[in-house]
Amino acid sequence: MAIKKSELYSSLWASCDELRGGMDASQYKDYVLVLLFVKYVSDKYAGQKDALIEVPKGGGFPDMVTLKGDKEIGDKINKIIGKLAEANDLRGVIDVADFNDSDKLGKGKDMVDRLSNLVAIFDNPALNFGGNRAEGDDIMGDAYEYLMRHFAVESGKSKGQFLTPAEVSRIMAKVIGISNATRVNQTIYDPTCGSGSLLLKAHDEAPVDVTIYGQEMDNATAALARMNMILHDCPTASIWNDNTLSTPHYKNLDDSLKTFDFVVANFPFSTKSWSNGFDPEHDFYKRFEFGIPPKKNGDFAFLLHILASLKSNGKGAVIHPHGVLFRGGAEAVIRKEVVRRGYIKGIIGLPANLFYGTGIPACILVLDKEHALARKGIFMVDASKGFNKDGNKNRLRAQDIHKIVDTFNRQLKIPGYSRMVPVAEISDAKNDFNLNLPRYIDSTETEDIQDIDAHLNGGIPNRDIDTLEPYWQVIPSIRATLFKKADRPGYCQLKVAAADIKPTIFGHPEFTAFNESVTNLFFKWRKANTPRLKGITVGGKPKALIEELSEDLLETFRKAPLLDAYDVYQHLMDYWAETMQDDVYIISADSWKAGAQVREILQVKNKDGKLIWPESHDYKKGKRRFKSDLIPCDILVARYFVVERTAIEGVEQELAEIEQRLDEQKEEQSGEGGLLEDVVEGEGDKKKIAAKAVKARLAEIAKDPDFADECKALEGYADLLEKQSDTKRRLKQAQEELDNNLAAKYPKLDEDDIKTLVVDDKWLARLAADVQGELDSVSQALTGRIRQLADRYATPLPKLTGEVRALAARVDEHLKKMGAKWK
Repeated sequence: MAIKKSELYSSLWASCDELRGGMDASQYKDYVLVLLFVKYVSDKYAGQKDALIEVPKGGGFPDMVTLKGDKEIGDKINKIIGKLAEANDLRGVIDVADFNDSDKLGKGKDMVDRLSNLVAIFDNPALNFGGNRAEGDDIMGDAYEYLMRHFAVESGKSKGQFLTPAEVSRIMAKVIGISNATRVNQTIYDPTCGSGSLLLKAHDEAPVDVTIYGQEMDNATAALARMNMILHDCPTASIWNDNTLSTPHYKNLDDSLKTFDFVVANFPFSTKSWSNGFDPEHDFYKRFEFGIPPKKNGDFAFLLHILASLKSNGKGAVIHPHGVLFRGGAEAVIRKEVVRRGYIKGIIGLPANLFYGTGIPACILVLDKEHALARKGIFMVDASKGFNKDGNKNRLRAQDIHKIVDTFNRQLKIPGYSRMVPVAEISDAKNDFNLNLPRYIDSTETEDIQDIDAHLNGGIPNRDIDTLEPYWQVIPSIRATLFKKADRPGYCQLKVAAADIKPTIFGHPEFTAFNESVTNLFFKWRKANTPRLKGITVGGKPKALIEELSEDLLETFRKAPLLDAYDVYQHLMDYWAETMQDDVYIISADSWKAGAQVREILQVKNKDGKLIWPESHDYKKGKRRFKSDLIPCDILVARYFVVERTAIEGVEQELAEIEQRLDEQKEEQSGEGGLLEDVVEGEGDKKKIAAKAVKARLAEIAKDPDFADECKALEGYADLLEKQSDTKRRLKQAQEELDNNLAAKYPKLDEDDIKTLVVDDKWLARLAADVQGELDSVSQALTGRIRQLADRYATPLPKLTGEVRALAARVDEHLKKMGAKWK
């Protein structure tokens, strides 16, 4: 049975993180990723003739496995890696981490145990990379990205620059037009490539195998990039280790800069030493003809290098701090020249705190030389408010990425979000080539202005009702149903009581029709995609599947009024990440039938050795002695055992009522002088009344008429205890019977049963509920706003003042009657 991808990656990270001890994550990643590399190439290329990577005898991962527990494991691992490096011209690439470094890995047994355990993590049957393509549908690309993201987060602010967030990389890849590449000799270049993640995302977006070039100044990070290329089936990518600005590596025969079809970059922000090693004023490559960037800020130096590295029809996307958009001095001169030449196609403002190396907000400059001469404007997007908190960082959601890309590529004008800004507006005297986004896009939220006249004289301002125009366009008659003209122009009054606003809206035929129209859209999508979902087979392509499902869902709900199609899309993507992805990978690996198999759950005991789980049944929380990853118990129960579930819930209710009565009697009669005082054990929250104590007290006083009231109370309490015991017995019996029914039912499910349970009852039922939740949000937003306005202006200020005076007079009168005197 296939292991869940989410479980695999999380356990992989947890194990690696636990083993790194006191080593910084930025250092420890070198050990983990080298082992991942050796494991990958061993699985994929060992024993193959004419393979791109040769795995020599004694130079593969199986050789490492034999070393577990060996006293010389560190030195021997180094030798294994050395053989692999020597055979593939990877010296200085995969042998940068010393596995025999006692300062980092511990001495003696500590090193042996740490390395043995580290090798064991990768010696996992679920981690089999043979025959798979990274970023296709195998686990390699996802595992690498998962580990790299965690290493970047853990490495701290100053050491997390080896990775551009995958979400940002995807945006850049989708806005430079590389999806239109048609030839393998087309090129993509990153002058500060880090670990190569940005290059790979762009490469994956291309329909053909475009040629990759990258340069990176840091030696260890350049080595990481070369490993990354091989891990992602791009072994012919060219990665060079040197300073791009002072010593650009990629040149033509005449020593001029080589130019590329596409460029992507996330350079180090505001580098102070950018001009070290060369003289910008006499630059051999003539990169600074628009002006020399400031000595202590290299942001424009990288931009000018990139522009010089683009072909005449080249396109690029570069991450910059927002300062490049508005800073003055030498940068203003350069910016003016770049804008005048039409090189900037667009600017995308991103949320703050996205990047691992800095918390400041950044933007993407989208470059396009091909259409520069004809460019009449710059398309601007302010996407700074669309994100999700993820620990101490912000992350772009799937819907944020999709909205940015759709808006940019389609050049959509969205108020407060995006617009095409004419160059004439940018260059006028007011703006003077300042590209700061807030100058051109007002993304501030509309202020909810209080109406003084309405507070004084009552009524709801028409202008507030008019702001709900998107609703009135869909459900126009509801406005007339809810409001009538007030006694003066510009104001209206509610025609219904405030408490009746919601039922009036929900019960209106237009709102019912709106609800049905959205529900029908989901059913249309469901009908079209159910065959696709039930048609998943072994060897299927999960990533292609979710791409088809999500794009179809987004396009379907673009037609839905009042709903944000991207919100609906996000529900699917969230559920995919949470549950559905694991399910689909299990089916694709094992088949529907095998994926639905039940596996035993280990019994859990407490410190005293008492079995505490799974004997302590809790049906509602799904605790069971067995588990099916594809079909949770509650799904099976809901389809086949509703009667049994209802009976159990009835017994649970009985038990709850009995226990409530027991608690009430204990609370009322267990105190000093209470009828149950003599049978109470313990104090405070630990106070209890045991059946044995009640029985003993009854035997003691049963024949004494002076204790008749206490006997009656004890007998009543004893009767409840007996009912409690009997109800618990019946509940346990019913739960065990349901358990047995479930255990018997799972093996009898055929493939059609499983598909119905998984696709209809699990996946689509969840998505239907999510869509209904979006509908509920729409209705709640409308009713909430109307109720807010009604409450805000319900009582005019003069009336409030009069009520206050009347109340004050009544208080004065009461005080006089009481004889109170005051000045």
